[in-house]
Amino acid sequence: MNILIIYSYPHHDSLNGNILDTVLQSIDKQHTVTTIDLYQDNFNPVLYFDKVHRRRDLQFDPETQAYRDAITHSDHIIFIFPIWWSGMPAILKGFIDRVFVQNFAYAYAPKKLIPIKLLKGKTADIIVTHDTPYLFAKLVQKDYGNVLKKQILADMCGIKVNKMLSLPNVKNSSLNQRQQFLKKVANYFLKL
Repeated sequence: MNILIIYSYPHHDSLNGNILDTVLQSIDKQHTVTTIDLYQDNFNPVLYFDKVHRRRDLQFDPETQAYRDAITHSDHIIFIFPIWWSGMPAILKGFIDRVFVQNFAYAYAPKKLIPIKLLKGKTADIIVTHDTPYLFAKLVQKDYGNVLKKQILADMCGIKVNKMLSLPNVKNSSLNQRQQFLKKVANYFLKL
């Protein structure tokens, strides 16, 4: 299986960096794994339109072609990112805006409102960390990766999300809790 990891954290000496390392070490070597590190790539998240850059032509944008190719060649995508301000980091949101574009990730049939999901057949997993206590995140602030899971990947693109792993309340978590989460991540990806 071709696996694509999309990693969105500013540095590797972090919990998210440990998660990335755990995933990479746990995936069976029979799989081909490619990692996109958005910060290391200095990915430009700014979506812009003008007379040269038209929205309807984004699927041909040479700046994002390599990323679209990586998605096209993947069978499974793993997203690793923190939740900041109740949502994904701006760099990942910009990646979605610029790469998961119309006529690549989804399309609209003439006179129909429901999108045609162009990435059907692919699967994904989402791993998030955040500082919000679990119950507050679950009951009050309901994004925490769900917008990516449901509205973007499933509803628009046709990508089935197998699992969403979340470590809440990171700032108040103990070393043991973080290690247990890393074990959970490792055990899950050993079975991929």
